Amino acid sequence: MTTRDAAPAGAPTWIELFTGDAAKARAFYGGLFGWEAEEPNEEFGGYFTFTKDGVPVAGGMVNDGSTGQPDTWTVYFDTADAQATADTAVAAGATLIDGPVEMMDLGTGTYLTDPTGVNVATWQPGTHTGLGAVAEPGAPSWFELLSRDYDTAVAFYSKVFSLDVNVASDTPEFRYSTLKSGGDEVVGIMDGSAFLPEGAPARWAVYIQVEDAEATAAKAVELGGAVVQGPDDTPYGKLVVLTDPTGVEVKLQQP
Repeated sequence: MTTRDAAPAGAPTWIELFTGDAAKARAFYGGLFGWEAEEPNEEFGGYFTFTKDGVPVAGGMVNDGSTGQPDTWTVYFDTADAQATADTAVAAGATLIDGPVEMMDLGTGTYLTDPTGVNVATWQPGTHTGLGAVAEPGAPSWFELLSRDYDTAVAFYSKVFSLDVNVASDTPEFRYSTLKSGGDEVVGIMDGSAFLPEGAPARWAVYIQVEDAEATAAKAVELGGAVVQGPDDTPYGKLVVLTDPTGVEVKLQQP
């Protein structure tokens, strides 16, 4: 596995699963992607880290129901200055949930709700520099916001994280932009207002790269997950939409 030392400036740098059943999540993602789950850290509320071949690829946090939030993935964006980014985000319409919080020497986290109502986090790295690998089998390969307020979302994320906007499609049927850091595409934002079912929340989607999407989808069902869509052949590879045993959406990408 090719590893990386740091995320591009302003790019997604970490993903975190908020789950109501940590045991099921650890078994599911371990069996599906070969992730190993470190023991829960009680000092950080039972937080645990998933690794792939010894490289950190995701975090996990128990959802005890006290926040009223559903099980979901949270995407963290890189920042060199947690406080300045939090100030910029709030000025751009975000709501501060918590932070910036210094987590010993690991780094500083900030937790926000963006102006469209979707939760997002930022990470100013210390010794924990975020994802150790991307776009490798068993590692995250893409991060995508499915939004009910597309224009507001594009404006917010590009401004707060100093990312350049590339409009990939702007037809009534399909509106999609990618945001770039240093010329590289690092995140996508899709207009979901026309097709999200009533009551379905806007949300972040996390793609995990796999070598065989069909085989991985079949394995997910064996492990208690479900196939929602696909496998579909697309210009971006073969894609599958799954839900894990607690209903959290996760997507597969076979290049």
